[in-house]
Amino acid sequence: MSSLTRSAIQGGLGFGLASLAVFATVAFGERWMYTHLGLWGAYLAWTVLFIGLGGGVLLPLAPPSWRGGRFFGLFALAFFLYAASWTAIYFLSKGTRTGEWAASLGSSVVMAYTFVVALKKPSPSAPLALVLFLANSLGYFAGSALNDAFVRPTGMLLWGGVYGLCLGAGLGAVLSLAQSKNAPERVH
Repeated sequence: MSSLTRSAIQGGLGFGLASLAVFATVAFGERWMYTHLGLWGAYLAWTVLFIGLGGGVLLPLAPPSWRGGRFFGLFALAFFLYAASWTAIYFLSKGTRTGEWAASLGSSVVMAYTFVVALKKPSPSAPLALVLFLANSLGYFAGSALNDAFVRPTGMLLWGGVYGLCLGAGLGAVLSLAQSKNAPERVH
């Protein structure tokens, strides 16, 4: 099994479980969170949960020189910027389907660029952004369809699992590709 395949599988399974845990707080505690934390406080809490849980499961996939706090800092920055750009684009588009697609694209580009710049790797950010966009979109829209097809909390939990599995596979692949010695050289 190639390191790319192994990273995608490990990222998908680990981040899938992390996402399931975060979405469980939505499925069972969304009303409480909105009441006690407000809209932005709830979104911030979910982002922090994704950073803590997601960063932990992706840590083994980080470059050896970035393991530990350094990777957590990178992942925290990348995921925070991803979440902030997703949320901003989504709310500015008033929650339309076009806005969801734009949010998926914009947030994927931001995250990929953050990884490439921070890791100082020759990998160009466009192919990594494409990997994240495809994984992110598949997880989000397939999960959303499952959420619509099943009653709560089942639908929300299925959404969380599918979203995390897909985005995690994309993140695992991106971390592997960003470290690859065979990655295409960045054009200066």
